Amino acid sequence: MFSTKPYDCNFLSAGNAASLTGHELVFVDNRLRIETVRLAAGCQAVCAFVNDHLDGPVLRALHASGIRYIAMRCAGYNNVDMAVVRELGMRVARVTAYSPYAVAEHTVALLLSVNRHVPRAVARVRDGNFSINGLMGTDLHSKTVGVVGTGIIGSIFARIMLGFGCQVLAYDIKHDAGLEAAGVKYVTMSEFLPQAHILSLHCPLLPSTRHLLNADTFPMLPAGAIVVNTSRGALIDAKAAIQSIKCGHLGGLALDVYEEEAELFFDDHSSDNIQDDTFMRLISFPNFW
Repeated sequence: MFSTKPYDCNFLSAGNAASLTGHELVFVDNRLRIETVRLAAGCQAVCAFVNDHLDGPVLRALHASGIRYIAMRCAGYNNVDMAVVRELGMRVARVTAYSPYAVAEHTVALLLSVNRHVPRAVARVRDGNFSINGLMGTDLHSKTVGVVGTGIIGSIFARIMLGFGCQVLAYDIKHDAGLEAAGVKYVTMSEFLPQAHILSLHCPLLPSTRHLLNADTFPMLPAGAIVVNTSRGALIDAKAAIQSIKCGHLGGLALDVYEEEAELFFDDHSSDNIQDDTFMRLISFPNFW
């Protein structure tokens, strides 16, 4: 069990104890990569997480040690070289479903936080500063919200935004008839971007969606638009986002994911000098959260 934290150990141990078969679990806090493959020696399966490396060399090394089964503790598997998996005859399982409401509601929380400057307000109050200067947000009611990807999570977020009194536009290769009946309108990307006061990303990371928001597409958004991403970090070109914020075009950016998050997320770096200049520049903006 790679990339495990204390909460992983607790939940996985409890689940294993309740199972009919029961397995011997070996918890490793290191990420799975070519240098740590040896830690799986003697095991028949590995369980990996979002920032583990399951590229060709790692998969071949695992296969050579007798491992034939990989269980991903996440829905995405873009970090798994599936061509090599098929070549080696290995099997991969992933999380097919978890609470989509949790992610959709978290998306709303991020949107409200950046729109109403909640983190800045909290920090001021803790410092004894009760000035409200610079904390004005804007009504979501009547705004146009764009949703990229209307799978389970995206569709729930879209319905929540309808409840806020927003006009909701969607872009997806598949149309959800239920959403259309509820009032969501599907449009092309060229129609979609110029109208989206709020843009929320809920699509998978594919070659066609990598840097979906980039130096060419950010300027297509209305001035002052807010972008929220709770899907995959690489959907956004972070350097292009910085330029859009710097020039005053992008009004707010709320990220639950980040393109280069592997070396940062899920670990305590509060005492470190973080070397990622792009990330440090992003968090320096008052309209980033």
